[in-house]
Amino acid sequence: MLVTAGATREPLDPVRYLGNRSSGRMGFALAAAAREAGAEVVLVTGPAALATPRGVERVEVERAEQMHEAVMARIEGADLFIGAAAVADYRPAQEAPEKIKKGSGPLTLTLEPTPDILRAVAARRPRPFVVGFAAETTDLLEHARAKLRDKGLDLVAANRVGPGRGLEVERNSLEVLAAEGEPVSLPEQPKEDLARALIALVAERLEAGGRA
Repeated sequence: MLVTAGATREPLDPVRYLGNRSSGRMGFALAAAAREAGAEVVLVTGPAALATPRGVERVEVERAEQMHEAVMARIEGADLFIGAAAVADYRPAQEAPEKIKKGSGPLTLTLEPTPDILRAVAARRPRPFVVGFAAETTDLLEHARAKLRDKGLDLVAANRVGPGRGLEVERNSLEVLAAEGEPVSLPEQPKEDLARALIALVAERLEAGGRA
């Protein structure tokens, strides 16, 4: 199994970066739960102040492009891929070589898209069973279904985010969607328990024949 976790950081200058609020806790919990279930696990993570789960191989990266490279270099032969990382969708088109000084007027940034890791893994032939995450502030199921379809995923685990929800908290809930059937609701609980429940659900899908 290969799992991604945490946030990526896209440098703006030697001091600043574009990032997000992901702590990496869910991805680390998934790696631990999968190892408990008997899987060989590689964890590719952005900067995260979390201990490596016992028996898990940890690969540290910073930027989205580095995470993409690390995943693609290790995906061969994987049976399962879970993309739990909050990967930056955009990066500065240019990284300033020196610290950008504050001026008297506005500062305009030009952003360019980063590599789409989930789409790249799902497009492989042969490919692993692919699980993505959708963190949304509105229209949770609608956006999750669109992500499932557009990126060719087998499952998508969706959760609402906002103040005190989803990010930088110890508890969460998930709606797990497949191409067919109704969403499976995993109620709010500690992320460690939520990870075990999601790994068990994925294992059931794999035992039932792989593709959802």
